[in-house]
Amino acid sequence: MSIISLAITGAGGRMGRALLTAATLDHHVALAAALEHAASPLVGTQVNGVMVSADLDAALTNSDVLIDFTRPEGSMTHLAACHRNGVNAVIGTTGFSAADKRAIALFAESIAIVLAPNMSIGVNVTMKLVELAAKSLGTDYDIEVFEAHHKMKVDAPSGTALKLGEIAALARGQSLAEVGIYNRHGLAGARKSGDIGFSVVRAGDIIGDHTVYFAGAGERIEITHKSSSRENYAEGAMRAAKFLANRKVGLFDMQDVLGLK
Repeated sequence: MSIISLAITGAGGRMGRALLTAATLDHHVALAAALEHAASPLVGTQVNGVMVSADLDAALTNSDVLIDFTRPEGSMTHLAACHRNGVNAVIGTTGFSAADKRAIALFAESIAIVLAPNMSIGVNVTMKLVELAAKSLGTDYDIEVFEAHHKMKVDAPSGTALKLGEIAALARGQSLAEVGIYNRHGLAGARKSGDIGFSVVRAGDIIGDHTVYFAGAGERIEITHKSSSRENYAEGAMRAAKFLANRKVGLFDMQDVLGLK
């Protein structure tokens, strides 16, 4: 495998630092650029052997793949730059609007993109297990999705929780837009058959917990994934970047990267 040159955004954040560390430890990738916003005190300093820059287009000149775990508005700007420069992208950002997702699909007609709400290898195996359980159990079993994250996370439910719900709904021939329940308060009434409920916790420094409950008559199945470190997300992102090495166009997810489809 040839060496993949990476540009990594959000160099000063917790996820950015995890990505930078993973890139320096992976012998199949090379860290070409570390990026931060123009007002960051890190700009002009060295991190993991590279100078932190705010010049996105310049950083992409020597990069094969951009890895971005920021926020939707930043990711869309970064993807537009990738489109201009012919650079592939790995996007782990969550909270995209429907319009953002349509724009990403258009970008994927000219560059290759891995877009996933969660890059963890374990989470993506969990998604496959949820698909199997939902398909096998059907609507006789009630589905609830629980997730917990740190208090600084701004979107809810998490992108991973929504993806788990979407997978479960599709496996039962449903649309999450029609059966997802996100707010229960007061006299909410009895549960409707086929609904998929979501519960959210925001507290402390929880990195990420997700559980999908399948509750039937006399039994309950719980499929759970808990993250204790951001390293697993970073390692998944490295695999995603290497997956894009020989791809020119297309929109992919971690199920593609891991061969789970």
